[in-house]
Amino acid sequence: MYCILVAGMPASGKSTIAVRISESLGIPMLSKDSIKEVLFDDLGFHSRAEKVQLGTAAMHILYYAAAQLMKVGKPFILENNFEDASIPGIMALLETHHYTAVTVRLTGDPEVIYRRFAARDLSDTRHRGHVVNDCYPEPPGAPLENPTRKSYEQFLDDIAARGYTRFQANGPVLEVDVTDLSELDFPRLMGSLTGFVQRAVPGYPMRLPTRNAQSHRK
Repeated sequence: MYCILVAGMPASGKSTIAVRISESLGIPMLSKDSIKEVLFDDLGFHSRAEKVQLGTAAMHILYYAAAQLMKVGKPFILENNFEDASIPGIMALLETHHYTAVTVRLTGDPEVIYRRFAARDLSDTRHRGHVVNDCYPEPPGAPLENPTRKSYEQFLDDIAARGYTRFQANGPVLEVDVTDLSELDFPRLMGSLTGFVQRAVPGYPMRLPTRNAQSHRK
């Protein structure tokens, strides 16, 4: 059996692309950030340390849910900022349940992606739990914070140190240029992904992309 891991730099469009792949293939998608948002809303946090703990809990939940799908032989998608530190956990899951993971690794011009990263916290659609570090929900009357916490140099250093752009599990890697998301050729991406999965898991019948799947960079 197989799963698909959507990985890449922060703000590279992982969630958006993972959702579209899920809809096209008709398989479930699990997102660490979405789990974190539920934990933020239900539990909140009162310090940076508590926020980090919720992130760790979200990863444990993500892997627990993935293991339940693996036990019944279902394909699925995981979306996360996979990094070097993620490899032992995901490899243990894959080896235990005899799964092959095809990694869709989003890449592109880091300067362009950094601008998306810096603008993301300013968006009204960004969950506030990701934006603030000290307390969520924020106390009544507290000034809204929209910090850009990292310079471009810090962003590059973090990518290099954590290995976002080199992550790979036990299967092939499909690299997709997301410098300009409006130029993403989604049907071409799905055709490539289908081929990768069928080569990685010979004989497995994979549902083809839906005809209305729309906008891999040309």
